[in-house]
Amino acid sequence: MPWAARTSLGRILDDLGPTLLDLVHGSPEPADEVGGVVIHDPGDDIAYPPHAVVLGVAVYGTKAIADLLHGLREQGAAALVVRGPVAPDEVLAEASAASGVALIALTQGASWSQLTALLRTLLTEGGVGDAGPESLGGVPSGDLFALANAVATLLDAPITIEDRRHRIMAFSGRQDEADQARVATVLARQVPDGYLRVLEGRGVFGELYRSDRPVHIAPATIDEGETALPRVAVAVRAGDEFLGSVWAAVKDPLTPDREQAFQDAAKLVALHLLRHRAGEDAQNRLRADLVSTVLEGGAGAAEALDRLGLVHESTVVMAMGLTAQDGDHAQVVAERQRLTSALGIHLDAVQPRSALALLGDVTYAIVPVPADTAAGRERAEQIAANFMERAGQRARAVIGIGSVAAEPAELGRSRARSDRALRVLLSGRTGRRIASIGDVYIDALLLEMQDLVAVHGDELLSPVARLVEYDAKHQAHLVRTLHAWLDAFGDVMTASANSYVHPNTFRYRLRRVSEVGQIDLQDPSVRFALMLQLSLMGDATP
Repeated sequence: MPWAARTSLGRILDDLGPTLLDLVHGSPEPADEVGGVVIHDPGDDIAYPPHAVVLGVAVYGTKAIADLLHGLREQGAAALVVRGPVAPDEVLAEASAASGVALIALTQGASWSQLTALLRTLLTEGGVGDAGPESLGGVPSGDLFALANAVATLLDAPITIEDRRHRIMAFSGRQDEADQARVATVLARQVPDGYLRVLEGRGVFGELYRSDRPVHIAPATIDEGETALPRVAVAVRAGDEFLGSVWAAVKDPLTPDREQAFQDAAKLVALHLLRHRAGEDAQNRLRADLVSTVLEGGAGAAEALDRLGLVHESTVVMAMGLTAQDGDHAQVVAERQRLTSALGIHLDAVQPRSALALLGDVTYAIVPVPADTAAGRERAEQIAANFMERAGQRARAVIGIGSVAAEPAELGRSRARSDRALRVLLSGRTGRRIASIGDVYIDALLLEMQDLVAVHGDELLSPVARLVEYDAKHQAHLVRTLHAWLDAFGDVMTASANSYVHPNTFRYRLRRVSEVGQIDLQDPSVRFALMLQLSLMGDATP
């Protein structure tokens, strides 16, 4: 059976809430695929698909909602959607729990037809590259440019569709018939600041946010001698959420019919904007699922890798994490997402077939590289180094690089090695920003041995334990002396200079190390054991 995304209730809430839907009672956790959308009609004998989302269009009041929840238990429904607001209620909570049907509220101002169209779009959505030729209002779903041209035909005027930050999401043809301000806006894909200030000063945006009707705007200019056309703009909303706006550059006032058509078109634009946003989120989430499946290995890994278009490629796993940062959790999350997006843009430019996903606190990239091990590792390091150079020193990111995987079964090992290298980089033991496991292998082993020490609950063992105990009582600095001597390979002059201690004092302390610890410093195996234990102590060294 092909690996496929499943549209669960949780995914629907992720895509459409809180813009349109709010979970009141129940849980979206069950991963069963939603089987369809049903509009509840008490006078009709409805055939319910399994795990249906039921739209209670005219169901109001606690008793009516609770009765319907109980009735939907026999139908195996997944959720009941009623018009909000619906306050949490003990009766409704008990009915939801007893029936196993989640209760969801549709936000005020959102239309049932809008919700139905979006739900059915989500339920028919396939995997990456599998979406069919869906349409909303006769325009390909999510194709904002086709929609802009359709609206331009209705109004006989060039159109732009803007998001709430005044960025141009799509525009129609015939922009050359407009004015200088429109041309500058389309070229920059952003309304110029000068025009925004003029419109803000007139109170245009305030009126646009308040009104459901098209707003007529007198020509706006910022340069002497500039000419401009009037504008008509209409807000695009989903319920109470302002999604953006549609702007028409008109030579003549709109007729009443065209003004009504413009207002109606805004509702269709809202559907497409929501579908566009949901589609992007769904694609990102599906890609993350595919990357996760590949990295976990198992039966579905090869098929997931095939879905990503990498099954016949030699690849390397990169793991990017953030070093400790000041700031609150939200700032760290935002920085992690920003760097993930930046790495994605970088990989699109230098290695377009790469697959990227943020999984937990780590960003993983599966990057195609040459099959030769040395050449593949060199290419991966070059890509990572170029990204770090572009990101700059202020970006506190580090990247661990795994081994070259010639076939899908080897990707699990590549991921494990990238994780091990990343852990060393995040520990700050090396001061490096990029490393493969071969670069930091000893440090990785030491960290893993520290894990074993912690798991077994081991305490310091003699002779180091005797030195630590003696130092605690007498402030004799014996452990520090031993550490300095081992680091200097037995060179007393170098070790004493590094410790800022007179050589004779250092020799005396070294003799006390042998006496107190009962250590034969001439035995190489003893010296190795001491170096290892002191390394495992790490920051705990007195």
